[in-house]
Amino acid sequence: MSTPKTRQEWQALASTLEFNGQAFINGHYCPAVSGETFASISPVDGKTLTEVASCDQADADIAVLAARQSFESGVWSQLAPAKRKKVLLRFAELILENREELALLETLDMGKPISHAFKGDVPATARAISWTAEAIDKVYDELAPTPANQIGMVTREPIGVVAAIVPWNFPLIMAAWKLAPALATGNSVILKLRKNRH
Repeated sequence: MSTPKTRQEWQALASTLEFNGQAFINGHYCPAVSGETFASISPVDGKTLTEVASCDQADADIAVLAARQSFESGVWSQLAPAKRKKVLLRFAELILENREELALLETLDMGKPISHAFKGDVPATARAISWTAEAIDKVYDELAPTPANQIGMVTREPIGVVAAIVPWNFPLIMAAWKLAPALATGNSVILKLRKNRH
């Protein structure tokens, strides 16, 4: 953990942030199909952080198609569990490595005190992802009790595309609660933030 910053240091860091309000679909930032946006206003000072792509059904259809194609390609869904575990553990490490920026983004976006975001939400997000990653190779399939001439197996397999919606008030940690299990089991995920439009 880095040394706690003063208010002025956090403000200086905030002035260097760049916001991208576009949708992120299939590895690329893109505007909404309609071209419409809405302002993301910080509750900290009432200033507009950025214009956010106002996605609707057409954008959701594009995201679902891309997620389905990714799932069916097997690049993630068929990846060995040990490799998925390694990727998710690295994801958790990167969250901690970028702790200051993520805490600041959380604060500016939803008004949480920076000390809470820095000491609570960001490390809790990393822990949620790493905990789930560690479970990947510890949750096994099962053989159900059956007569001697039968075998009943319970297997755990990805289901495909998972859609997750997170609320405005704890977006980072709640995203981790939904992303981590879905990704750990090999699914593709579409994540939507429920943003208040001020």
